[in-house]
Amino acid sequence: MELANKKILVTGGAGFLGKQVVAQLQKAGADPDNIFVPRSRQYDLTQMEACQRAVQGQDVIVHLAAHVGGIGLNREKPAELFYDNLMMGTQLIHAAYQAGAEKFVCVGTICAYPKFTPVPFKEDDLWAGYPEETNAPYGIAKKALLVQLEAYRQQYGFDGIYLLPVNLYGPEDNFDPRSSHVIPALIHKVHEAQTNGDKTLPVWGDGSPTREFLYSTDAAQGIVMATQHYSDAAPVNLGTGSEISIRDLVELICELMGFEGELIWQTDKPNGQPRRCLDTERAKQAFGFEAQTDFRQGLKSTIEWYRKNAVLQPA
Repeated sequence: MELANKKILVTGGAGFLGKQVVAQLQKAGADPDNIFVPRSRQYDLTQMEACQRAVQGQDVIVHLAAHVGGIGLNREKPAELFYDNLMMGTQLIHAAYQAGAEKFVCVGTICAYPKFTPVPFKEDDLWAGYPEETNAPYGIAKKALLVQLEAYRQQYGFDGIYLLPVNLYGPEDNFDPRSSHVIPALIHKVHEAQTNGDKTLPVWGDGSPTREFLYSTDAAQGIVMATQHYSDAAPVNLGTGSEISIRDLVELICELMGFEGELIWQTDKPNGQPRRCLDTERAKQAFGFEAQTDFRQGLKSTIEWYRKNAVLQPA
């Protein structure tokens, strides 16, 4: 798909990943004047009327908008996370189909995978069990959109694709400890400990789970490459294919930030899913995507941005 003359809607386009996707769309030839980023004040995408207004006249819809957070938010607001994500996605897909959009790019979540998925996660294992309990409402709401896109492709010939990015990180992430994911939450926590002169650092869980992390710029490149070159019903993982334990991650962040205090593992807190690592072969074969950013360097860039730009929340 040539993007030069396409009108493109990017929901969530003002967010952490969205800004990168907008930049990569422009880099791939999209006209900046043809990229529309709806703001939640004018477009509440849980309402059908707002979805219909947003998609009017658009050729391509890239759906990034989500109500999302870490384990804490998933435990605190499972109903909101289920409802908001399901309503936004399912109504937007239907409105886009009705409006005659050429393509719908849905960015899902690896929280949709079963709790005990064989590692590395293959897209064909997506339905092999129930998701990890703390994020199941969010994961299932997002996975329902894959079913909807497959159904609309089968019945209406609607070109909708579904991408599964692994945990993202990078500059401009959400560093609010009440709702952030693991890397920004840890960076904030370490910085706060240093600011306060603390000699210990409490960390949720026992450090044993593994996670895979994808730099936001790489994720955006993958999304745009799929938008241009992929038109199939099968979901596609976006990741690096390598994993790191939470214990090693915490120690690496402490090293990069110069924190030498003692780690206190709060084993009464949940670990989340035991392992996460994706099989990334389908993305490579289908549209040539491979992540480029070295993890250590990506962390350095994220920490540098945080220290320069983030407004620290009061303790």
